[in-house]
Amino acid sequence: MPTGIVLMHWDERMGVEILGTYPSEVTIQEKTLMQLYSQHEFTGEPGLVSITAGAINLASYYTGPESAVYIILLLTAEEDGDVYEEMLVEVSRQIVANLDSGNFDALLPPLFQRLSVFPTLTEEQRLCMQYESEIKRMILQRLREEATVSKSEIAIWLKDQYRDGFVDVENVLTSMIQVGLIQISSVKGLSSDMIFLGQDIMMLRYPPKNLIKDPEDRHLPSSLKDSYLKEVRNFFLNYVPSDKDNLEIIQNIMLDPQCYEILKLLREAMVTRNDLEKLRKKGVEDLDQSLKKFWENRMIAVFQDDKGNEYYCLVSDFYIEKFYPRYMLDVIRKQYRTRAQNPTALVKALDLMKDEYYALQKAKKVAEKTSTTT
Repeated sequence: MPTGIVLMHWDERMGVEILGTYPSEVTIQEKTLMQLYSQHEFTGEPGLVSITAGAINLASYYTGPESAVYIILLLTAEEDGDVYEEMLVEVSRQIVANLDSGNFDALLPPLFQRLSVFPTLTEEQRLCMQYESEIKRMILQRLREEATVSKSEIAIWLKDQYRDGFVDVENVLTSMIQVGLIQISSVKGLSSDMIFLGQDIMMLRYPPKNLIKDPEDRHLPSSLKDSYLKEVRNFFLNYVPSDKDNLEIIQNIMLDPQCYEILKLLREAMVTRNDLEKLRKKGVEDLDQSLKKFWENRMIAVFQDDKGNEYYCLVSDFYIEKFYPRYMLDVIRKQYRTRAQNPTALVKALDLMKDEYYALQKAKKVAEKTSTTT
């Protein structure tokens, strides 16, 4: 578990400048900061370096010479700093975007909390994190429309889109490859590697089926059953999936550590306030603020029985998963017909789609075989 975070900026005239720390009492010796600076300066490129300083490890992410910010995470001696690289890349964008405001006292606590829980994120949370990134959404959208884009073109395009920001293209693409969203491959006759869509992401709200199947078995008094089912039914009668709604749930619920703990409990049963209070042992310190987020995102309803007991119930759950993009066959066909893409690159896209399909089918059979033998 990280113990603190330090933001350092290198000024050519002033040298080391500490922009912010969290917790406020965290300090790093200047000779250690200079050691980190030297390590990064050796390559001059954005990236992560890890060093040991006494009884702690330090993971430092450098944003590059344009912004010259170093995000330094203090870890225990047993922790591997490389584990945090993906999240440090995401955090760095927010920090660089707020350099002018300098409001790091308010910014660092929630960023540090997200960094702290990153190694323990579930699969659905990791996928949420991928989609939360505006850069990754932009890359996905281009691939959905064009089937394939050269790596060199993506790099230029992203840097043009974020002239005043920070984009670590290599780390962004590596992260997307690791979760299977994209593939990068060389194509005969083309000087730059090409990026292809591996799998796409689908997300939407859905009724909490385990709860509505038998509310009484999930601790809801029988007198409140009809009211609960009516609330769920009314919500989905008017529900229209949207990217805006998906992102709000991802940012406010799925990637908020406290809210996600509450969601895990609400997925299992209808609960009372006392049940929710027990989550303080799991890090849910501001219960009222977290419940407010659920209420504002219309994910819960509260019902009261004839004895005055309140029951907190999940009205809509959230689904996010990768899926095989069959629709890309039509996109590839259109790109070929209009000659918008190199034919050899489109053939490569088809080959990769075929390989991906057979790989998914094989994984599915293995999973089914495993489930039947256990």
